[in-house]
Amino acid sequence: MPEYIKRFREIRYTDLPLVGGKNASLGELYNELQGIGILVPDGFATTATAYWYFIDENGLRPKLTALIAALDNKNFSNLKATGTAIRELFLASHLPEALEKSIINAYQELSGSTCIEVAVRSSASAEDLPQASFAGQHESYLNIRGNEALLIAVKNCFASLFTDRAIKYREDNHFSHLNIALSVGIQKMVRSDLAGSGICFTLEPESGFRDIIHISGTWGLGENIVQGSVTPDEYFVFKPTLLLNKYAIVQKKLGEKALTMVYDDSDKGPTTKNIETAIDKREHFVLTDVEITQLAKWCHSIEAHYKRPMDIEWAKDGISQKLYIVQARPETVKSNENPLRVKEYKMMEQGEIIVRGEAVGSKIVGGIARVLQSPKDIDKLNKGEIVITAITSPDWDPVLKKSGGIITDKGGRTSHASIVARELDVPALVGTYEATQRIKDGQYITLDCSEGRTGFVYGSALKWKENEYDFSNIEMPKRTGVMLIVGDPAKAFKLSFYPNHGVGLMRIEFIINQSVRIHPMALVKFDELKDQVVKEEIDKLTHHYPDKPRYFVEKLA
Repeated sequence: MPEYIKRFREIRYTDLPLVGGKNASLGELYNELQGIGILVPDGFATTATAYWYFIDENGLRPKLTALIAALDNKNFSNLKATGTAIRELFLASHLPEALEKSIINAYQELSGSTCIEVAVRSSASAEDLPQASFAGQHESYLNIRGNEALLIAVKNCFASLFTDRAIKYREDNHFSHLNIALSVGIQKMVRSDLAGSGICFTLEPESGFRDIIHISGTWGLGENIVQGSVTPDEYFVFKPTLLLNKYAIVQKKLGEKALTMVYDDSDKGPTTKNIETAIDKREHFVLTDVEITQLAKWCHSIEAHYKRPMDIEWAKDGISQKLYIVQARPETVKSNENPLRVKEYKMMEQGEIIVRGEAVGSKIVGGIARVLQSPKDIDKLNKGEIVITAITSPDWDPVLKKSGGIITDKGGRTSHASIVARELDVPALVGTYEATQRIKDGQYITLDCSEGRTGFVYGSALKWKENEYDFSNIEMPKRTGVMLIVGDPAKAFKLSFYPNHGVGLMRIEFIINQSVRIHPMALVKFDELKDQVVKEEIDKLTHHYPDKPRYFVEKLA
């Protein structure tokens, strides 16, 4: 009998052609890493066989072939019409009875006596590959409960193989539309709506530095991080110290986390909604130091198992208070770059800084700012102009591919805008909070991401220079140590790839100026300060430190 369903316990990474990259990885994690304490929610997946059964049972192959053949793959003038027509074909089709029964039986086995909430996720057979991520190209559905809702979600996932953005992505990356199948993963929901969730990279996502685990987190379901709807907390963990079982968190950065995605059990059926995050929760980190360390150790084990840098999603259950890994895929940008070929950018002039935020990449670009409200504004953007918007989602992909840079009000280093910027090799500034208010449509700006983790927007055309280096053939002196001077810790990860024998000098005064930003005596004598503006600024920087001198000690350490 054809195999339409595979339980996670039956899936390994070698099953990628049958269940797609996402589900193959979940099966691998579930079977190979739970033994060392890594928790993965149980589930099952429909197979590529099930997808082709659906296609052939509804006679869709010739119709798909004709519609794809008519696609304008140069200017994509009929992309929207093509995608809409294909998705309507899918949604008007029926799931074959044998496939429906297989899905319902597996769901009831997973649920037990009461129907449980599940996440329903698309997993294409050319997805989460080391050379192409397909991140965000296909649809996922959260908080799905009951047989009917599950079957609808499965069919919607099948249709999402032909979202406009997925069609364009396959064209750009030279994948055949009609040779790719879609598997659907059905996984127990972790009640992260009552706690938090986020993303981990087992390298530093801007520089590619391999000794850092980067963790981001927000309250509620994790879609807000992926969509860039919130600016999440960020945690940096140093692997060599972690492996010595010592305190390894080298930086924590509080995000604003203005929205929390939660369940919405309305009359329309189970779905999700965003609510405003309570002020006290915005002011607290999502993860404790113990949880950060636990996640980092799990991520290191996952990386060791796959033998390559990984992009991992985590969730915390607000009822059990347990952490779970809900997805893991190969990191596809920095891990594929040659770290010995470096292009360095340096500003030659200074101007008025109108916006600052989290820098993605290390480039400098100048150009016309184009403030856009939605992907429908694509015709307003000329090639090479800098996109300014509140947030981006996968629907923005065709727009962003025309851009010379990306600036968003919301989001962090793991948001959609950040991921796309790295893939397109354009600079981005995320989490600016006010770019759409401070930057005028049509204004010429200079976007500078060359200064480390903080980037700047200047409100005029400024000069900069570019130098390209190839370190692969550099011969280091045998008797003299070539040492780095540490002045700005934000540049340390990037500069570690330059030929060097280590650190020769630390400029403590520069580090205090760049990273601590407060004179130590202003903290010791805080209550005696007369300047109210200065006191308010210090309060903003130290509001998690009732003992203000402790702020200085921890930040410097």
